[in-house]
Amino acid sequence: MVDLSVIIVSWNVRDLLDKCLESLQLAQRRNAQSCQSMYSIEVIVVDSGSADGSVELLREKHPDVALLAQSENVGFTRGNNIGLKRAQGAFLLLLNPDTEVSPSALGLMIDFMSEHPRVGILGPHTLNSDGSHQSTRRRFPTLSTGIFESTWLAAWAPAVIERQYRMLDTNDDDILEADWVQGSALMLRRAVYDAIGGLDEGFTMYSEELDYCRRAKAAGWQVFYHGGALITHHGGKSSEQAAAFKQIHFQTSKLRYFRKHHGMAQYLILRAILLLQFGWQLCLESLKGALGHKRDLRAQRVRVYWQVLRTGLRVRQ
Repeated sequence: MVDLSVIIVSWNVRDLLDKCLESLQLAQRRNAQSCQSMYSIEVIVVDSGSADGSVELLREKHPDVALLAQSENVGFTRGNNIGLKRAQGAFLLLLNPDTEVSPSALGLMIDFMSEHPRVGILGPHTLNSDGSHQSTRRRFPTLSTGIFESTWLAAWAPAVIERQYRMLDTNDDDILEADWVQGSALMLRRAVYDAIGGLDEGFTMYSEELDYCRRAKAAGWQVFYHGGALITHHGGKSSEQAAAFKQIHFQTSKLRYFRKHHGMAQYLILRAILLLQFGWQLCLESLKGALGHKRDLRAQRVRVYWQVLRTGLRVRQ
């Protein structure tokens, strides 16, 4: 068994994937030269039907990577589960392909989890491409959070909602217990995977890590954020290739989480409010377009909102 299995699900982000793998190689070399505990690592890439030369890149430049090439886009959650079944590590890191790890990050995370056996899931201190802090630690969402998060009402949300949800009352550089951490870089103990299984594939993408952390905590494990382990996340490069699908998946995943963990009443209330919001946005953008204000932009937004509304934000079983 190796110490760490890094699982990367990739779709049409060849150049970013290359940089991610190079950062992992650098981290391994630095670990061999450092005072940190030595760790062995395997890297598994689940390619989700990419058409940009990603598979060829892996075979030619990164032959040591275990490549699990899929014939179609299997989605983020299912792709991670494919990688988890193949992984041999005592620790398992779900890592986005649009990330770069700092040389010391993985060693710090492994050391911390080795020293704290009840910590089942650990998230790093994540940075944006420009080096600014990226918010990745969270408390569990409430119905109010669901109404305001990633909707046009977010600008009018009471400050206390965001402050509580995003843990803005804590220090970015500290090591903190959280309710859940973002899935762009999420390390878990094999014992957690053995106890609760893989990610819930009902979440195609978004909210799957929220659900997973909730399940882990319900099973008695702690979730922590490590402010000293730095990882850069360039952010959403796969999902931004399809704007309408991003909105649909984000909102339906949010609704699925509320139905699963908060019951049918909160699910129905939240779904109705979200549909009303998208309907209002559709009407507003249509009116602005009819008046000649940035018609191309308005037409693009109308198409997105219409596609969202056509789904009815129905959540699959």
